[in-house]
Parts: sequence; C-alpha cells; structure tokens
Amino acid sequence: MKITKQSRREGKHLFQSCLQDGVLDESKVRTAVQMVIDRKPRGYVAILSHLQRLVRLDVERRTARVQSAQALTPAQETEVRNDLARRYGPGLAISFSQEPALVGGLRIQVGSDVYDGSVQARLSALRESF
Repeated sequence: MKITKQSRREGKHLFQSCLQDGVLDESKVRTAVQMVIDRKPRGYVAILSHLQRLVRLDVERRTARVQSAQALTPAQETEVRNDLARRYGPGLAISFSQEPALVGGLRIQVGSDVYDGSVQARLSALRESF
C-alpha cells in the first residue's frame, strides 16, 4: 500500500505525541490508535500503518540482547546495564543469555548495532585473513 506524505506526517505526529521523556508510552499509543479508529480520518489505515512501523522501529531500537559464553555475575550485569543506559538512554529493555559457541567475551546487539567482542568473532576474522 502506498502511503501519502500527509499520512506519514500524521503518523509521525501521533508517534511523537506518544513519547514521554523520550520513551514510548504504551498507554498513549493505545489511546492514539483508538482515537484514530474512532474518528476514521481520510487515509486512517495508512496513518496507523506508518504509526505501527515507527513503534516497531522504536521497540527494536530500545531492545538489547547481551550474549556471553558463561553466565555473568550480578556485578557484571549491572556494569553492562549502566554502560548501555549511558550510551542509549533510559527505557532500554536488556536480556542476558548464554551462548557457549562464543568461547569467551560478549556479543551485544542493540537494534541494528552489534558489538562483538567474542573469541569466536576474533577467530573468524583471523581465519578470513589467511
């Protein structure tokens, strides 16, 4: 479906109105969607489609996955959380998991940013250099 410039603008305006202190407020998104559905302005499906896209991108940007070869200690988890919060701001959802294939180190993915300090990545880079 092709989205008009006006629908994009209105979707973006709705998205910005759902932000509170730079963090997306889920209740405001629900209210905005319900308001658009009730009013049914011209091109409301396109407006909601664009709003959905912006919300999905923001959720991805605010989600961090931290993988390590072994379980991190609570102190290490706290340090990683503080570093990520300092870099990406408040409202970051962080999940920790174990991936034994990493051999050692960490792999952190926040949205489309990937920080790979694992031994596996270094071995792969070394293998490709030969």
